[in-house]
Amino acid sequence: MHLDVLDLRNFYYRSALGRGAQKVIRDDLVKLWPEAKGQTVVGFGFAVPLLRPYLADARRVTGLMPGPQGVMPWPAGQPNVSVLCEDTIWPVQTGQVDKLVVMHGLETSDNPTALLDECWRVLGPGGRAVFIVPNRAGLWSRSDKTPFGYGRPYSLGQLDAQLRKHQFVTERSLSTLYQPPSHRRIWRKAAGMLETLGHKLPVVVAGGVLMVEVSKQMAAPTRPGLSERVRRPLRALEGIGATPETVRGH
Repeated sequence: MHLDVLDLRNFYYRSALGRGAQKVIRDDLVKLWPEAKGQTVVGFGFAVPLLRPYLADARRVTGLMPGPQGVMPWPAGQPNVSVLCEDTIWPVQTGQVDKLVVMHGLETSDNPTALLDECWRVLGPGGRAVFIVPNRAGLWSRSDKTPFGYGRPYSLGQLDAQLRKHQFVTERSLSTLYQPPSHRRIWRKAAGMLETLGHKLPVVVAGGVLMVEVSKQMAAPTRPGLSERVRRPLRALEGIGATPETVRGH
């Protein structure tokens, strides 16, 4: 079940822990995608805190927010790009999106299969998506003090397998949010150091959040009967070199 947009807004914009988490995840996203000049960028769930770096140069930026969650205007002080939509039916043309970010969308969806089908539909050829979900082995999925403590957490293997079933190809995987999900000042002061140390560890070590970048796999076109013609490509030449008696015998 989706979280309420007011709770998400209060966490990411009005708490020190949420602002810190927003910065860490956004910085990691920008490392994956340094720019999106002239491209269409879409976020689903509550991904708008991560999209601000692309507002200036992208052709279009849209924040899709599912109906059960609710919608808020974004970005503050600029023309609104947030849109309320159905969970699995988006007001986006097929193949239009170059970059898609899903945060607080997959793990809280009542129909993740249909949601991933919609993600695949809107991505264009060569399009990329990043799915950001709570890590099953991390501390953040075990605390209801943050939005990552709700919904279905994933292991890296579980997420990768689910994405492959929907014809996504995993390009890069990483974990992030190594700081504890605590509002205590001592942990807030140590957050930067903990993130620096955590990012030097293998991805399997438990950061609180998993980020998986995928590309859209396009199935190779097939034509009925092609394989049979390839198996017997020289049938039209049969009989060349045979004696007249052999040919008549056929």
